[in-house]
Amino acid sequence: METLVQTTRFHADRRPDTPAVLCEGRSLSYGELHRESNRIAHAVRAAGLTEGDRVAYLGKESEHYYEILFGCAKSGTVLVPVNWRLTAPEVGHILQDSGTRLLFLEPEFAPIVDRMPTAPPGTVVPLGPDFAGWKAGHPDSDTEFDATAGTPVAQLYTSGTTGLPKGVVLAHRSFFAIRDALTGEGLDWIDWRHGDIALVGIPGFHIGGLWWATQNLNAGTTIVAMRAFTARRAVDLIRDLGITTACVVPAMLRMMLTEPGAGAQDFTTLRKAVYGGSPISESLLEESLAVLDCEFAQIYGLTETGNTAVCLPPADHVPGGPRMQAAGRPYPGVRAKVIDGTGRELPPGEIGEVCLHTPARMVEYWGLPDRTAETLVAGWIHTGDAGYVDEDGYVFIRDRIKDAILVAGENVYPAEIENVLEHHPGVTEAVIVGAPDERWGERVHAYVVPAAGEQPSPRDLHTFLVPRLAAFKLPSAYEFIDHVPRNPSGKILRRELRDRFWGGSARKVN
Repeated sequence: METLVQTTRFHADRRPDTPAVLCEGRSLSYGELHRESNRIAHAVRAAGLTEGDRVAYLGKESEHYYEILFGCAKSGTVLVPVNWRLTAPEVGHILQDSGTRLLFLEPEFAPIVDRMPTAPPGTVVPLGPDFAGWKAGHPDSDTEFDATAGTPVAQLYTSGTTGLPKGVVLAHRSFFAIRDALTGEGLDWIDWRHGDIALVGIPGFHIGGLWWATQNLNAGTTIVAMRAFTARRAVDLIRDLGITTACVVPAMLRMMLTEPGAGAQDFTTLRKAVYGGSPISESLLEESLAVLDCEFAQIYGLTETGNTAVCLPPADHVPGGPRMQAAGRPYPGVRAKVIDGTGRELPPGEIGEVCLHTPARMVEYWGLPDRTAETLVAGWIHTGDAGYVDEDGYVFIRDRIKDAILVAGENVYPAEIENVLEHHPGVTEAVIVGAPDERWGERVHAYVVPAAGEQPSPRDLHTFLVPRLAAFKLPSAYEFIDHVPRNPSGKILRRELRDRFWGGSARKVN
């Protein structure tokens, strides 16, 4: 298989009755997934959409999400999964920027669409009781469209330093390249076995969740889709369904380990835990190894790299070992290098910007050729992360060249919050930095210069931001200052403010 178009057809022929997706007590077999996604593909085409048109999904995880994913692949349209935690203006920007022509909408989120400053796309399909009827009038036969490995299939939005999210366009190859590389070399860093039941703990609007789900569906295993992650529910699912593999972010591991009543007895069926999305502390990793008592694999990458490009294999997860702080080593066919500010490649051990060359890399930033050219240079993705590569080829991340804050695996960019906060009449200027947080990895801290004669309270600022920003972007604390430190050219000394929290830490990511 080279494309998602082939996935359901392949498994419907070989294992039609095997559950493909389990969600909230419901089961969707591979045969049903194939037929229902075919119906959606025909319905999307009947609605007037053609190859390359954008189809958005605003809802939580469900079997319908995967029907729609494969339906888009089979119709040649591009799926735009929307983060349901976003506010109406944020959702409106994504739908408008992507040029979405059809929106699949869970009724729970209809009020968000109603409050958008821009009109919704031409066709809105509610994912309620009438959804089955919407599909039923269309054939369940294969469509005539046949994608190639380079055909765009998904467009995921990631925030940026300019304050507006960018649409990362991914082709089918992004969901096959790493699996093929591992298989070709006979490596089991991350593997998929007959009979696996995989927990998808990361939502599908994130590349980590989408990638993990497609890897398992491509392999013909069963995935368990959580509507939304809670530690109690995750622990119960692992124990009760006999889950064998899981993909989570470090904050999810911490929440499961600290869930009252949860213990080693709940994780006996797990054979492998894959984690990534943000750095992990060595103490949390060692505790996870002891309690879950299974193989661990760390993955590192970006939406722009099609998710994972670097992996710390299970064999390197040795408590106290020299590589426990490494992000990992590149997969076969993936290359990593570190460059200085002039683009010169640095020798092992020297810190600079980490760049990754992977066959799973993005096609482009949608509608942003200049930004694409800045990030994707001669096939290399410039990550914006600062780190080094050691003599053995292992990648170590030490800081961020860009200003992203990682809150429980969510990328939060200061400019976006600053732009909104400075619209408050009591604020002259705001600077956002990331501070270490024991539970979430990092938290958002706001430095605020009040307007002349004004003294807004933290409550005032919080109330102002709530309808304008997703909850995970909201500052956890506000610190009022007289002025913002700047260098002689006027550039904000953000690092100076950030380092007040990080002190002499060798690794300024948590």
